[in-house]
This record gives sequence, structure tokens and C-alpha cells, in this order.
Amino acid sequence: MKPDEALQLENRLALASAAQFLRKKSGVVAIISALLLFPCVWHSHIQAGDLGSHVYNAWLARQAQTGHAPGVYVVHQWNNVLFDLSLSATARIFGWHAAELLVVSASVLIFFWGVFAFIAAVTNRIPWALLPCLAMLAYGYSFSMGFLNYYLSLGLACFALAAFWKGGAGNWITAVAIAPLVILAHPIGLAWFAGTIAYVVLRRRLPKYLRWLLPLLVFAGYVALHAFLADSSRYDADWRTDPFYWMNGSDQLMLYGHRYLILARVLLAWAILCFLPYFAHLLSKFRTEAKTFRLPIELYLVALTAAAFVPENIHSELFAGWIGLLVSRLTTVTAIFGLCILGLIPLRKWQIAGFAACAAVFLLFSFQDTAKISRLESNAQILIEKLPRGTRIVPVASAPGDWRVQFIAHSIERACIGRCFSYSNYEPSSGQFRVRVRPGSWVVTDSAEKSEAMSSGDYVVQPEDLPLVSIYQCVDADWTQLCAAPLWAGNKTEDPEPPQSPRSKN
Repeated sequence: MKPDEALQLENRLALASAAQFLRKKSGVVAIISALLLFPCVWHSHIQAGDLGSHVYNAWLARQAQTGHAPGVYVVHQWNNVLFDLSLSATARIFGWHAAELLVVSASVLIFFWGVFAFIAAVTNRIPWALLPCLAMLAYGYSFSMGFLNYYLSLGLACFALAAFWKGGAGNWITAVAIAPLVILAHPIGLAWFAGTIAYVVLRRRLPKYLRWLLPLLVFAGYVALHAFLADSSRYDADWRTDPFYWMNGSDQLMLYGHRYLILARVLLAWAILCFLPYFAHLLSKFRTEAKTFRLPIELYLVALTAAAFVPENIHSELFAGWIGLLVSRLTTVTAIFGLCILGLIPLRKWQIAGFAACAAVFLLFSFQDTAKISRLESNAQILIEKLPRGTRIVPVASAPGDWRVQFIAHSIERACIGRCFSYSNYEPSSGQFRVRVRPGSWVVTDSAEKSEAMSSGDYVVQPEDLPLVSIYQCVDADWTQLCAAPLWAGNKTEDPEPPQSPRSKN
């Protein structure tokens, strides 16, 4: 594949290049975008882990603002809110169901085309051959877990980095102008954006014989961070126990069961098969061309080794709740850098066909498994419609043991919109989101520990918690089947049977 003419001019304004690309390829972009959004409409609701909680809390924020959720209030914060604010604003016009579809679809398009633009800027090629890989990543782990603010921040950061990569004052201004949206979405996106720029700028300014020091300095920083967090009394942190090299970006495909692990390994092997022969050929005959791989490979290795030192979960005095699954979500960045490497390879048709086959299998698997979660939510809606309006529920639902995506109970919370309150919802008590709760609120618990215990089913109900209704999985053979029953003092939240009286025990 020859470099695209629109990308050959150094320091050309990125916005001008994007406009020219859209003029020439508007039909293709529209068709690709329409096909890409099919997973957003193949069920009655989008099943993406924490998304259900995002939608529910956007509705709860509206209830708080109108005085219908005593003890719940909304704060103004500068990060981790872009998706939620967009959802609330869109719902005022179109309603909650349509708002979910529109805002999630927009997030998918921003992520997909943002990564597309970043790869094009890094490789100086239009990455048409990588469309199957981009589609898989767009619906990978970060999306399927419902980390929509984080997901959106990465897509926006990719657009900003694509502008920065082209150089020139105008492109710097464009990148900086996008940065506030990145931080409004999620601070990790801004950290990646700023860190990548710092790394690239330093590397360009260092003499060639000293550039090898830069990744070593980053690795030293990782070691220092690990040592600091391990010995700190202000932070609780835990690290992944599996080998870090498996968190190589292909893990973004590991979602709902063991078959995704097999698919991820096949995709990784296929990518290596495409990369190694071509790169070895360049090293042996065209060393100058091989140099174009150096920076993307460096960035990939820097992202990959972060998995060995960055904690998976961390807790500080700043928030009541844990900041979790950091490495698991950061591998989205690792995958993006990996695709930049693949983007430098002129893939042949049979190689592209291999990636397309992986994408087809991945989307088929995803359709089948999200259909089960959709059935769970439909069953929850049937139960909730029978409850008195304003009932407080505790949803207790566990995914199958081999699933990596575990946040299925949030789909039950989404079914509450307009009818009930999820007393165990984690967002208000965590202190990390814009919806907060005052002590003693009747609407939602003010304790992060209590929220976690309730959701897991281990919490022992106290008299002051009542009345509560448990919505729980009640058929061992089918985990999508749910029952609703009132809880009693002394119950665990997943065990709604009334306690036996002393007379019944004799």
C-alpha cells in the first residue's frame, strides 16, 4: 500500500487533511460507520457492563435535581463525566433509551475513527487493511466493561495525538484544543496523551546515540512507582499475578468465556506471522526502511511492560471506593500501539482475510453472549414492572465463572429507570462520580463497603436497611432467570428467605 498523498506533506494542518479525506471518501466512511454500529442495535439495549449503571445514574441525577431522590445530590467535576453529561443532555430531548443508543454510538465512532486517524498519522498510510482489527478493539474489553468515559477519552486523545504527530503550530493548537475534552472524559486519557507527547518530543530532541536511554528511564519510573505504592501507608494496591506479557493488547478480545481466550491467542499468532517475516526482510535488506518501526515498537514495549508494574487496583484516602482494573483497561493503549506497528506492513489479501475471519468470529461470539445478558435484563423488567413504584432493590447477579466481564447486575439497574431505586448502586458512595449521596439517604447506600457487599450477596441485612427487595438468580440451570423477594433482617442479600422463628426450629 502506497502512502496516501494527503499524508505526505509535513506539517500540513491535520484538520485540512481530515476534511480532504472526508470529501474523497465520504461514502466509504458512511458505510463503514453504519456497519460498525450494528452491535449497538442488535439487542433491545446495549449490553456493556457498567453502561447500565451510567444510564441509571444519569436518570438518578435528574431525580436528585428535581427533588425526587432525597439525600442524593449532583456535584460539578472536571473529569470522568463527559459521557454522562452527554447522556443527560441527549435524554432531555430524545428520552433515555434513544439517548443511550445515540451517545454510545457516537462514542464508538469517536474511538474507532480516532484510532484510525492516529495510526494513519504514525504510519503515513491510510490503514484500510486494519479495519477488522479496529472493529474488534472498538468492541473489546474496555467497551464491553462499560468504561465509557475512559473509552471516549482514548478516542479523543487519538485525534489529538494524530494532530500532534503531523507537527506545526496549527496542529499543536488543535491537539491542545482537544485536551479539555479528553480530561473531561477521563484523566487516564489525558495522562496517555501527555505522556506520549512528552516521550516523542524528548526522543526527537535527543541525539540518536542517546535515544536508547529514554525507554530505560521509563522502566526505572515504573520500578519506582511499584516500590512507592508497595511501601506506602496512604495507598492500598494489588497487582496482577499472571505474566505481564499476556497483557499484550490481544487480551482486549477476552470477554465472556474461554473461547475468547483461544480467539485472542489465534489473533496474536496471526499478527506475529504477519509482522516477523516482513520485518526480518527489512532488517536484512532495507535497514533504512526498518527504522520507521523503531518508535512504534518502543511505544508498544513501554505500554506492554507497564502491566508488570502498574497496580491492577488501587485505593487511596481521596475516594471511598477502589480505582480498579487499571492494567486490564490500559491494554487498550497497548493494542493501539500494536496496530501502529501492523499499520507499517503492506498486508496481503490473505493476511487481511485472516484478520477479517477473527473479527467475524469475535462479533458472532459477542452477539451470542450479550444476547444472554439482554435476556437477563428483559426478565428483570418483567419483575420490576410488578413492584410498587419507588421500591428499593438490591440486584444480585453473577456472570458465569469463566467470564472476564462480570458487571451484569448493572443491566438490572437500568431496568429500574422510572420505576425503582437500586439501593446498592456503587457510584454515589464511591465519591468518584458526579452523583453523590449524603449519610442516611433512603435512596442509595452511603457506604462503599456496604455497596460492594450487597452486590456480591454477602451483606447481612440490618433492620434499618428495610424495606428492600432482592432481585436474584433463582434457577441454577439458567442464570438469566430472576426472582424478586423481600429481604428480612438477618438475611444475606442473595438469600431472601425469611428467618425461621424459634417455634419453627423446634
